[in-house]
Amino acid sequence: MGQVCCCVQVDQSTLAIKETWGKFDDVLTPGCHMVNWCFGRNIAGILSLRTQQLNVHCETKTKDNVFVTVVASIQYQAVQNSARDAFYSLTNPREQIQSYVFDVVRSSVPKLTLDDFFEQKNDVARAVELELEKAMSTYGYQIVQTLIVDIEPDKTVKHAMNEINAAARLRLAANEKAEAEKILQVKRAEAEAESKYLSGLGIARQRQAIVDGLRESVMAFAGNVPGTSPKDVLDMIILTQYFDTMKEIGTHSKNSTIFIPHGPGAVADIAEQIRSGVLQGQALHEH
Repeated sequence: MGQVCCCVQVDQSTLAIKETWGKFDDVLTPGCHMVNWCFGRNIAGILSLRTQQLNVHCETKTKDNVFVTVVASIQYQAVQNSARDAFYSLTNPREQIQSYVFDVVRSSVPKLTLDDFFEQKNDVARAVELELEKAMSTYGYQIVQTLIVDIEPDKTVKHAMNEINAAARLRLAANEKAEAEKILQVKRAEAEAESKYLSGLGIARQRQAIVDGLRESVMAFAGNVPGTSPKDVLDMIILTQYFDTMKEIGTHSKNSTIFIPHGPGAVADIAEQIRSGVLQGQALHEH
């Protein structure tokens, strides 16, 4: 606001309060006005119409006895039509607003647990706004917006909450890891069972092929060499394989010492055992 002699300039978004001999006279809007000092007229003060913001820090406790510091952001402005009340009613409107915020927050938050307060902070902000609108409107002020911008629990509570969250996540990770290991073990067991089944099937086919090969060899040899019986041919084949096995054991460098019975009687006994097994396999194949 500027003034020269009896001329007063009121800036935009502000109002000037004019008094005559100390008594309220008029509200001067933005522009240039004549104020005759000689007749006891003067400017008592300037009232801003701009939206102002007040951050209120309020310490309170929740229903579960957790102390928190609540930061409420109050945006307010003077009402032009109630400029007289806004200028004369309150010495310090910011302190008045702060008192109402303390009252509402400390009466609302103790009804909620800490988790509920985080979820319902907008409801608390709305309650503060309603109370301020009702109270401050009589003093010429309107509440533009009320926000709960921060909820700061005690450091020990925050640390405990973080530990609880970390423990829950570790438990979830352990469950997931256990489920993964369970799936791996089941799949490994299924694969092992399938492997054993296929291995057994391969061994059965191998033995069947050996039996079929021996039978064909015996029948072919007996048919091509007159005077020989299938028993004679089978004994000769078994003996040949026996000597081939002995040769293989003796020439292989990585074999350990092996004690086996050796002699005509032992060879005949082995031949008899193999012959019995071949005949049993052939009988099963035919059935």
